[in-house]
Amino acid sequence: MPTTRFTVHTSMSQADVLGLLTDFGPDRAKHWPNVDEAHFTVHELGTDWADVTEGTAMGWERERYTWDSVAATVSIDTVDSNLWGPGSGWRYQLTPTDGGTDVHVTLTRTPKSWRGKLVGALIPIVGARVLGRQFQSVLRNAESR
Repeated sequence: MPTTRFTVHTSMSQADVLGLLTDFGPDRAKHWPNVDEAHFTVHELGTDWADVTEGTAMGWERERYTWDSVAATVSIDTVDSNLWGPGSGWRYQLTPTDGGTDVHVTLTRTPKSWRGKLVGALIPIVGARVLGRQFQSVLRNAESR
């Protein structure tokens, strides 16, 4: 079960980061590089949870998002996927800092398919660097809006 951890700093407030992570509006695919419009569906949306399918043709997953604005956490658990099995998901812990927020990210992947095993094998090697840079780019773009 490959796991990777990384931290990204942003000048955004905790509330703004939480809003970015949990904004399931029609522009989501424009802001997140691993989400395309053809693989984005909001199945149900509550006040502190969402049932969403998102991804691309290469890798998609149906996920259960839950968030707590007081604890400043977002959890994303994989419900179904073409790559990942049970136990897969993302955890975001938002920590206030001088001038912004540190976002501590933990990604856990349990491969379900041969493609998932291949991608999963790369996560411990390049995951933190590649995913950290990608997430930093999403945050920078959001800061400039």
